[in-house]
Amino acid sequence: MCRNRNCSVLLKVASFLFVGDAIAINAGEFSFTVVDADSKQPIACRVYLRNQMKNLNFFVRSRSGIPEIQYHKQSRLNPNSEEHHTSVASGLCVAENLPVGSYSLTVERGKEYFTQLLSFELAEDEVKPHETIELRRWSRVEELGWYSGETHLHRPLDQLPLLLLAEDLNVAMPITYWVIDAFMPPKPWAKNPQGPIPDTLIEVDKSHVIWPRNTEFEITKVANRQHILGALFVLNHKSEIPFGAPDWKPIAVHARSEGALMDMDKLDWPFAMTLPHTTGATLYELANNHMWRTEFGLTQWVSRAPAFLQPPQGGGNGNERDWLAYTLGQYYTLLDAGFRLVPTAGTASGVHPVPPGFGRVYVHLSGEFTYDKWIDGLVHGKSFVTTGPMIQADINQSLPGTILDQQTLTLSVEVKSVHPLKTLEIVRNGIVESHRSFSTHQMENGAYRTTFLHSIENDASGWLCVRCIEDRPDGRVRFAHTAPWWLHVAGKPLLPMQHEKDYLIQRVTDEIQRSKDILPPSALAEYASALNYFESLPTRDP
Repeated sequence: MCRNRNCSVLLKVASFLFVGDAIAINAGEFSFTVVDADSKQPIACRVYLRNQMKNLNFFVRSRSGIPEIQYHKQSRLNPNSEEHHTSVASGLCVAENLPVGSYSLTVERGKEYFTQLLSFELAEDEVKPHETIELRRWSRVEELGWYSGETHLHRPLDQLPLLLLAEDLNVAMPITYWVIDAFMPPKPWAKNPQGPIPDTLIEVDKSHVIWPRNTEFEITKVANRQHILGALFVLNHKSEIPFGAPDWKPIAVHARSEGALMDMDKLDWPFAMTLPHTTGATLYELANNHMWRTEFGLTQWVSRAPAFLQPPQGGGNGNERDWLAYTLGQYYTLLDAGFRLVPTAGTASGVHPVPPGFGRVYVHLSGEFTYDKWIDGLVHGKSFVTTGPMIQADINQSLPGTILDQQTLTLSVEVKSVHPLKTLEIVRNGIVESHRSFSTHQMENGAYRTTFLHSIENDASGWLCVRCIEDRPDGRVRFAHTAPWWLHVAGKPLLPMQHEKDYLIQRVTDEIQRSKDILPPSALAEYASALNYFESLPTRDP
């Protein structure tokens, strides 16, 4: 299964478990094998098994010789936000010692397969006939050069080979070093196997790989007292980072010397708006770890959102759509302020009730997959992020990440999705243009294909992105968003709007005031430098 000596799947086989009150157990049994509908070959996948009568969730067991991985997380803020599944390798699976009742079996694999649902009744001591479950693809973006990844995982290294195959996730960047105390260097994450973290690429197969050295600075304590600053990821580093935070500049210098990347977590963290200027971070987790397969649960923001970022009301809390609007609006504000940030995606699976790769970034490569080419494509924004639809777009036949200086631009968009689109929008310099002129038809495989062609006059420097949301029967938010194209017109620079500038100044001013008696002068000087940058920005008319 794995071609690298640093990689293993020596997982402990847990005993069969169920969730809920004690119930009578009998010898009921159900077995199945999951195969790709086209190749008929067994494939790894993620499985949900639920007794509908008793509202109980069950794990299943793998008989493939590779132990299954059982995952159960429930939000303490919302009990309905629960993720209970089993990741299994390709081959025979069995659920045994099941109580009498009506069952639903849900099988999923990553983003590009249809969900397969199976219902069955189980009588006392009944052993159901073996089932072969076929998973059908609705998308094949890898054939077009797109490879997926996640940059924010909290799963142990020894679980990742199976998880990558079960989710068809090409690149995993697990958080293996972590620190919450200010000024302290990060240490290896306690849930990983003892021993040094490998400093070389782990290859599961030729197109599924793991970079094992990634650090999260999640600073929530200063001098042994709670004082939340926020989180920043250093990805793809080679050696252990010897610095604590703050100060951030020594960390940034060290990271860049090793070809590491700095990825900003959610921008509602108190210190978040200082990071682009202070560290030069170029990645932002646009599909972030508050976006779940299960019910949306994290409804309280850390920083209050003005109405222009979270329409219509602003404030410090909201629903799933409010959170997406807030997440995107903060990103657009920083783009307008001159920071060339490209989006990435992370779930924090291992901490939150969400499977790995639920939100992921797809990066376009030329030729065969390699990790180095994937990282280079990520850095240069040849990418899109998604929690559902597959969006591919070009401007004048150029991918996202391209600098464009032509006067007339032709945008071509193709989106494939399980459900029709609810919205398809162009965002230019923070201004959203909604379009209903797109064409949608249902493909032979049952998914939907949406196309859109649009002419754009390039009359000022700036940026342009495309985004879409599915129109799902359950009302949940599943979106996709391209990285920016960069527009260049000589003598017409990109400028923020006045309300964006005011927001950035207020965020940094509030953080300086909040931390002035707690952080040392060198840290406050980094904040002050960011404030000076924002105060110096000229603005444009709305």
